[in-house]
Amino acid sequence: MTTATTVKDGLPSMIAYLTRVLKTPTIGACWEDLAAQARDENWSHEEYLAALLQRQVADRESKGTVMRIRTAHFPQVKTLEDFNLDHLPSLRRDVLAHLATGTFVAKAENVILLWWPGIGKTHLAIGLGVKAAHAGHSVLFDTASNWITRLATAHQAGRLEAELKKIRRYRLIIIDEAGYIPFDQDAANLFFQLIASRYEQGSVMVTSNLPFGKAHMFRRTRARCRRSITGSVVASVDVLCAGRA
Repeated sequence: MTTATTVKDGLPSMIAYLTRVLKTPTIGACWEDLAAQARDENWSHEEYLAALLQRQVADRESKGTVMRIRTAHFPQVKTLEDFNLDHLPSLRRDVLAHLATGTFVAKAENVILLWWPGIGKTHLAIGLGVKAAHAGHSVLFDTASNWITRLATAHQAGRLEAELKKIRRYRLIIIDEAGYIPFDQDAANLFFQLIASRYEQGSVMVTSNLPFGKAHMFRRTRARCRRSITGSVVASVDVLCAGRA
């Protein structure tokens, strides 16, 4: 005969089994300790359940963030908090704070970071990418030359459309060092297709050391992008500048 005692004795193994089936390992690891705390503090059943679920969700979100940062392929992980804003007194703090919320990614808006070399554009781009990853957005980072190489390889293999579709799965792509090496006509065409393929589908962040109107890869899209700053033609563009650039 099954008794209350035998059922109670079998609870740990039953819960271990159920949490494996439900793929909730955090609940499996902490339910017993939380149950003891709940008894000591006279929690209700609802409070205990909420505490368990909060632990599971927090752990899953943390692991998801780690995975998104890992798959972004940042050259190194840098944060906005580590950036010394005192070195850029002309930087628009309000714009940077807005971008750090990641809402531009949710709206499929775009960002251009324009400054002269060596003052931290890549650091800020990575920092904003990390913030976006923490907000739950998938991110992919690479230099402009590597993006073009990737697209050119796909184009030569007859799978450019498939590659663009694959890239569109990322909510934010970061194109670093645009303008350092002038693009030829074929490269400019590929760059244009990359930008055009993300219209209202995902965000693009570009860093460049050139004035916006002189960047080679923007020649074809310059007028469109200028108008988009007002949000009137395509997805809006936030231009974050400091100093002469």
